[in-house]
Amino acid sequence: MSASPSVSKSRHAPKPGAAWLKQEAAHGRKAAWGVVAASLASTLCAAIQAYCMAWLMAVLLGTDGPDEPVLLPALLFSIAALARAGLGIASEGLSFRLGANARRRLRSDALSKLLANGPSLLRSAHSVELATVVVDRVESLDGFFARWLPAASFAVVGPVLLAAVIAWFDPLAAIVLLGAAALVPVAMAFSGIGAGRAAAKQFTAMARLQTRFLDRMRGISTIVMNGRVDDEARALQSAADELRQRTMRVLRVAFLSSAAIDIAAAGALVFLALRAGAAVADNSLTAPANTLFVLLLVPEFFAPLRSFAAAYQDRFQALDAAKTLEALPVATETLSPPAAIRTVEAQGLTLVFDHVGLTWDAERGPVLHDISFRVSQGETLVVAGPSGSGKSSLIEILLGFVRPTEGRVTINGADITDLVPAALSRLTAWIGQRPVLFAGTLRDNIRFARPEASDAEVDEAARFARVDAFADALKLGLDTEIGEQGYGLSGGQAQRVAIARAFLKNAPLLLLDEPTAHLDAATEGEVLDSLRRLTLGRTTILVTHSAAAHEWNQGLGGRRIDLREGRMVQNRGAA
Repeated sequence: MSASPSVSKSRHAPKPGAAWLKQEAAHGRKAAWGVVAASLASTLCAAIQAYCMAWLMAVLLGTDGPDEPVLLPALLFSIAALARAGLGIASEGLSFRLGANARRRLRSDALSKLLANGPSLLRSAHSVELATVVVDRVESLDGFFARWLPAASFAVVGPVLLAAVIAWFDPLAAIVLLGAAALVPVAMAFSGIGAGRAAAKQFTAMARLQTRFLDRMRGISTIVMNGRVDDEARALQSAADELRQRTMRVLRVAFLSSAAIDIAAAGALVFLALRAGAAVADNSLTAPANTLFVLLLVPEFFAPLRSFAAAYQDRFQALDAAKTLEALPVATETLSPPAAIRTVEAQGLTLVFDHVGLTWDAERGPVLHDISFRVSQGETLVVAGPSGSGKSSLIEILLGFVRPTEGRVTINGADITDLVPAALSRLTAWIGQRPVLFAGTLRDNIRFARPEASDAEVDEAARFARVDAFADALKLGLDTEIGEQGYGLSGGQAQRVAIARAFLKNAPLLLLDEPTAHLDAATEGEVLDSLRRLTLGRTTILVTHSAAAHEWNQGLGGRRIDLREGRMVQNRGAA
């Protein structure tokens, strides 16, 4: 009975990541030939050194060596040694640049994909996992480009070159060495497969430890208050022990490939030495220098294979990393290229949702259904509704992180999917529930919105956002250092810094996603007062549950729409 087509296809299906890695290897292999050329030149220098050493030994031992003075082989040996040292330095430098260039390119590509997809990617992956992809997974590809690709080519060309040199002096020795070398890849295949599997488990253990550590650091106050410090410390210790054990398994399996080469090299050397000894015993050895030369070249013959073995596990580590990098979602703006790339004028902005629908997962159904509304220049629109009604999805469409699956969103008549991403970013200022502040000064955190802004412009934005109300009481004012996530600031103070960023950016479209959540009533009133001035002349969408924010919007004469289960159930105010 023949196998079904589907079964046959699955048996011959390429491994995940293999096609991606093959494509990357095609680019890297061209650049690797510089390293291979330097290695081949170094091998020839080694052959010259071995010949000179055999020449000297034959002369010094009093055998029928060459008639030339001893000075000549000593001089040639020294020149070859210096040349080999220089070639080794050049090869190391080229290898480093190969790996660095590949890592820079791949990390930039991976980071671009993550940034283009925005926070929507966090729906399916933990932030630590994404950080591991950009840092550790890309870093693990360094050996593939810097060591594996040059070593793979050199392992074929190097032994063949030396075998040709050896065959000139002793054809049988060349055949013996090639036969021994042919057995090495078989042993390495078994050890390499094991090393690859062990490396995949090591990556999983490392990601698990990183995720657990970050989560526990974020929730350290909860852990302390619930008396779970010792329990969590033991759990972290267990995860660290697992990573240690899996790392040692990778090294243990990888060392087996070196053992295979040592056995092959030792076997070939013993055979050739016994053969030479037998020739000496029956007085049939006619060229001692040539025999010594062949014996001295045995370690050099296996050196390319030794380099290949040392880098062998790098390929399996790279294959495991390739699975993750290949699985990264394509940047949103490249999914379906627009017919024409557009920008819009930054002065004055009208926003229109025209029968917009959005589906994250077909099995779970749409999260937005037939949403239509218009926000004119300078108007404020409040979007209300319970959690899960689609408010955040609406904001993510406007930020360009996702595309509508139905309908269209236009800014001044231009479809938002046709806009250059950089242009959309310049048009938009966003303030969320918990502003992301970085370790640094207050001034640097405000200037983050527009790095080229002058100190005077930053001071003005801080004054409009009333950051100066608390910064002036600090010894260094806006130059006061704060910790990550705004450590050292209250929630209201951190939100004012975010408002100052929006003032500094001066974008015509303002998106406010629960900007007063988690604030007490008095602080909420102060923040809303700062937002009143920020919204003047700007097209504003405010997502909120706050009753005070709704009253604030009514005072501005703004409109409100309500969402329920992704549908617009009310549209209050004039259209």
